[in-house]
Amino acid sequence: MAEKLITPICVFLLLLYPVKPDVSDSGLLLNGFSGGFSAAVGNNMSLNGIAAIEKNGLLRLTNDTLMEFGHAFYSRPIQFKNSSGEVMSFSTTFAFAIVNKPGVQGGDGLAFAISPTTEVPGGNPGSYLGLFNATNDGNNSNHIFAVELDTFKNIEFNEMDGNHVGIDINSIRSNISVPVVQFKGSDTNKVDLNLKSGQVIQVWVEFNSSTNQLDVRLAPDSAKPTPILLSTKVNLSEVFQESMYIGFSAATGASTSTHYILGWSFNMNGDAKTLNLNGLPKLPTGTKKNHTGLIAGISVPVAFTLIFVTAFIVVWKIKRADVVEAWEHDIGPHRFRYKELKKATRGFREKELIGSGGFGRVYKGTLQNPDTQVAVKRISRDSRQGVQEFLSEVATIGRLRHRNLVQLLGWCRRKADLLLVYDFMPNGSLDKYLFDEPKAILGWEQRFKVIQGVASGLLYLHEDCEQTVVHRDIKAANVLLDSEFNARLSDFGLAKLYERGSNPRTTKVVGTLGYVAPELTRTGKSTTSSDVFAFGALLLEVVCGRRPIDTDASSEELMLVDWVWEKWSVGAFLDVVDPRLQGKFDEAEAVLVIKLGLLCSNDAPEARPTMRQVVRYLHGELLLKEEVAVPYKKRRSSQSFEDFVQSFPTTSSFTQKASIWTSAGSARGDTDVEAAFDSQVSVFSRPTIARHARLPISSKL
Repeated sequence: MAEKLITPICVFLLLLYPVKPDVSDSGLLLNGFSGGFSAAVGNNMSLNGIAAIEKNGLLRLTNDTLMEFGHAFYSRPIQFKNSSGEVMSFSTTFAFAIVNKPGVQGGDGLAFAISPTTEVPGGNPGSYLGLFNATNDGNNSNHIFAVELDTFKNIEFNEMDGNHVGIDINSIRSNISVPVVQFKGSDTNKVDLNLKSGQVIQVWVEFNSSTNQLDVRLAPDSAKPTPILLSTKVNLSEVFQESMYIGFSAATGASTSTHYILGWSFNMNGDAKTLNLNGLPKLPTGTKKNHTGLIAGISVPVAFTLIFVTAFIVVWKIKRADVVEAWEHDIGPHRFRYKELKKATRGFREKELIGSGGFGRVYKGTLQNPDTQVAVKRISRDSRQGVQEFLSEVATIGRLRHRNLVQLLGWCRRKADLLLVYDFMPNGSLDKYLFDEPKAILGWEQRFKVIQGVASGLLYLHEDCEQTVVHRDIKAANVLLDSEFNARLSDFGLAKLYERGSNPRTTKVVGTLGYVAPELTRTGKSTTSSDVFAFGALLLEVVCGRRPIDTDASSEELMLVDWVWEKWSVGAFLDVVDPRLQGKFDEAEAVLVIKLGLLCSNDAPEARPTMRQVVRYLHGELLLKEEVAVPYKKRRSSQSFEDFVQSFPTTSSFTQKASIWTSAGSARGDTDVEAAFDSQVSVFSRPTIARHARLPISSKL
């Protein structure tokens, strides 16, 4: 009798405690992430960031939180290499949906990922999709393979559009990517398929280890399409370790999306099962319960009273609400509620004030859910250019993403209050570490890293954006430092956008004294070359630890560039290096920075390098070769920068050459060049001669 009871009891126990699936043997099939068989698997999902499994079985990777990521990996490692160390074939199928709020640009996308860990340490949100960061991106030690479903066009990573599928191997820069389309009947009949449409889309990923062939298919239904969307050869032998973890990662940036995974199947050495979309958990609809019966039962007098009270409350709230006009829907990323920012900054109290300028004040704030530190810039009501600056900054930086630009997280407008919300930079602005009594002395390595960072950010603005962006206010105070002292260019209130190749229109001269290129006083046209001039002043600031104009200095040292040029011309160029460094600096790098500072500060725009050339010099991709100098009077306005570059002084002959150039310049007088500076010099507090107008530095690249 006891033996007859054993079998039913065992079956009953198995039903209560379902066996965890072994992916390597029978494959993984999840029609949702909770309930029945999936409940055991759901409890074995390793979640990080803001990822969560909802009650109805939806795996939600992200929500409406800015600059966050969500990871969801199957907690058991999967064997990807056989006993001979060869990568095995695999396939996976999953159903996802990306839901945006109306009028919101959306987050950055999601990815199916194979990783050596479930946590992906160092993964950043935004464009890095929670998988990589600026430091480790491209490192072979990452051992990460991903199929990205990217919903934001990041020019820095050479992405084609904001709706593509890419194959990422150890880097967010895809090995190959293709626009997302849906095939209707044949591989020639294609229609657009929007990843952010909110509809459920199924993805099939198949890797054949014998041919190294990787195929990706997409369709908004349960039928596996015959045409392949993306097909490529990939060698994963050096990427995969013996055991890896499989899962998903998604991220939000300056705008948000909610990323859902509805179902998932995976198999080694076999086909993953296609999901039946009708059998998966349903997406939230946002519908509300019907209270018609209750309302019908309320008496007419009570109904009229409720209507009157409701109307009064609505009108009162509208008067106090943030003003939203039609043009505001198209100018930038996330729009914050005024109440939210007021609470984050504790009512904009003075203790939270971290900076102020001509256009407003900046407060430190903490957003809720989760706690996120931000900087809130409140545009001054007294500023005549407040609205123009506000619109310029939102429209410009709101769509720019680069590791050396301060990230604009969102904005708010409530009547006369104009607010911009940025990433909080805990180490403040660069000028606090260079001038007067700095709170800390930046070492040379940190300074050179800052210079490289600002140059990289400017190159992105000038050449790698869809439109040319001229910053127009480059200075140490507008360079912010993050927690690791990486440089982030900020304050785009004066920025101008131009179509590539177009001629900038004349405008009024703006900027900060000491950084304004001399030609601006004549033409009023801000160009990338005028940005380069300001960058030259910044280079000299960083290496010398002095402001471009020091009204407390002697007349010989009033203008920093003049003083540096005089020291350079007599071979005492290292005397200008900030004495607070106590001689601890790389001499070759210091000479490079000084020389580039003088080159960028040339009064002739055509004699200045481009930011691409500057970046290549700073990273050692171009070397300055020693050649014979070309006297200034022999230069023609049509000559380019290549005619003006010269090598570092590496021998004692430099001093002799410098004296010859100086005496030749004195004999010529160069009055025509000095005259070009008269308009700029006249605004200085003391008379001075802009000797950098005669910068006799030249060579060929």
